[in-house]
Amino acid sequence: MTERVIIAGAGHAAGQVVASLKQQKFAGHIVLVGDEPHLPYQRPPLSKKFLSGELAPERLYIKPESFYDDPQIELRLETSITEINCDDKTLRTDSGEIPYDKLVIALGSRVRRLPIEGADLDGVHYLRSIVDVEQIRAGLHKKKSAVIIGAGYIGLEVAAVIRQMGLEVTVVEMADRVMSRVVSPELSDFYQIEHASQGVKLRLSTAITAFHGDERVSAIETDDGELIPADLVVVGVGIVPNTELAVAAGLVVEDGIVVNDQCQTSDPNIYAVGDCTAHPNCIYDRQLRLESVHNAVEQAKTAVSNICGKEIHYCQLPWFWSDQYDLKLQIAGLSTGYDDVVIRGNPADRSFACLYLRDGRLIATDAVNSPREFVQSKALITARAEVDRDKLVDTEVQLKDM
Repeated sequence: MTERVIIAGAGHAAGQVVASLKQQKFAGHIVLVGDEPHLPYQRPPLSKKFLSGELAPERLYIKPESFYDDPQIELRLETSITEINCDDKTLRTDSGEIPYDKLVIALGSRVRRLPIEGADLDGVHYLRSIVDVEQIRAGLHKKKSAVIIGAGYIGLEVAAVIRQMGLEVTVVEMADRVMSRVVSPELSDFYQIEHASQGVKLRLSTAITAFHGDERVSAIETDDGELIPADLVVVGVGIVPNTELAVAAGLVVEDGIVVNDQCQTSDPNIYAVGDCTAHPNCIYDRQLRLESVHNAVEQAKTAVSNICGKEIHYCQLPWFWSDQYDLKLQIAGLSTGYDDVVIRGNPADRSFACLYLRDGRLIATDAVNSPREFVQSKALITARAEVDRDKLVDTEVQLKDM
């Protein structure tokens, strides 16, 4: 009988685990352990409305503080986990040991750091937590120029917000186009034009070799020896899954903690959810590690159902979004391996979609200010439907009718 569930981690997935346990009427004891001082909160707004000052920290919480005011729930915040002992089913922390019947690992990920000269200078920031954003906002006061390193979702979202605050913004990216890992050249071109029209300077195919300054950063040095002035730097070059505790515990780890379609690890008493996991994806027939809210939430629900004896299997189409200026990019599916791309609508109208095909089947959609295409394409992707390319181009024909 499961009498105690421990959640290792206190991010979005962890918060959903607690909420789902309550919804499933789990009668045992719930212990949530996390190293931040905050209750579980949403991370996507950090680089958007929270950075711009539109949201207070409490608005980020998955559930309000009153939700956790329950004798069934024990919060251990500002607590570091030091070991998972599978043999005696114990979680070890810097404040003691906690035995478990079932453990849910929801340790998420951490930012990838640049190991270069000057990386520890004041004014060099990463963005992953509430504290990170508060420090960035404090650093923006009376500053004139900012350099964003990395032109992925986070980098471009931060660039958009800071540019709208009036700072001069330069984005530096090693690849030859923005968001190159996840979108087509056509969509990269659109966003490059958009950022340039807003006054953002893009330095593509450029690497950073050093940060310069005395105590505070004043410039970055590129691989061609140029110095770019910077009162503030935000680095967004990807994240790393937090799998070290799982490796040390002997769990199977392959670019993420390997779970089955019930979110169960190689130890039947341990589940894992969110950014730190690698799961068998039923849509693309391969193992995936996803960095998305949707994946975190749905895996949490799946794990809890199975812990509570209601067997369900995780089978979800990945989806993501990014807000930059007044543009909402909604992504359904994964475009990796596409052999054709169809532009549906006119990019000049700032409302269109890129539809990705492989062997005549729709595998992914990037929709810009086009929620209808985003929503309707999901069914076609999930069904692995063969589609008529001419109809995809024709905006008079709705995707749901194909």
